[in-house]
Amino acid sequence: MTDFSIYFPFWDKLTAAQQKKLNGSALFRRVRKGTILHNGSADCTGLILIARGQLRAYILSAEGREISIYRLFERDICLFSAACMMQNIQFEITLESEKDSEIWTIPSEVYKGLMEDSLLLSHYTNQIMASRFSEVMWLMEQILWKSFDKRLAAFLTEESAIEESSVLKITHEKIGSHLGNPREVVTRMLSHFQNEGLIRLGRGSIEILDRKKLLALQEKV
Repeated sequence: MTDFSIYFPFWDKLTAAQQKKLNGSALFRRVRKGTILHNGSADCTGLILIARGQLRAYILSAEGREISIYRLFERDICLFSAACMMQNIQFEITLESEKDSEIWTIPSEVYKGLMEDSLLLSHYTNQIMASRFSEVMWLMEQILWKSFDKRLAAFLTEESAIEESSVLKITHEKIGSHLGNPREVVTRMLSHFQNEGLIRLGRGSIEILDRKKLLALQEKV
């Protein structure tokens, strides 16, 4: 049994019956890197709680191009995988495990019943949903108004912070999947960054040489 208070800060205010229902319905899974956990609004997986690892939520264009909309880490909650329980919300996301991960899944019908029974849980769920939509809107603003060099610089510095390393083991194609750009566009911009002395390219790796300049590039008008 896990300590669900790390996911629900008001855990102690739930009734014993509500706590028991959450504990009793949660399913534990270990998933390998690359596992697709949720695929589109027709796939109502349930509420996903991340115990360990890293997940990526992305959308897929009609041409098959991916773009990441947010990532999930330890102690995060994914609601869009249970969007079917919320009226008038249809959001086609795919949820993938970026690293070997451990997750808990609460079935949609169980969580929906608990939301109807607990005002605290309902309000908290709405807060999480609002936060995720804010992230999506922020992403749309970046795509619409920021040039690709700034977005790529931001991605590299963010990825370096996540991995806690200046050497990133990531392909140009994978970066394109995160940012919604073809691999060729990513490769050209990375080559430009290398020529400017910001990074060093290797086989399947990118080494950040000048973090300060990458950060300055993100803010450049």
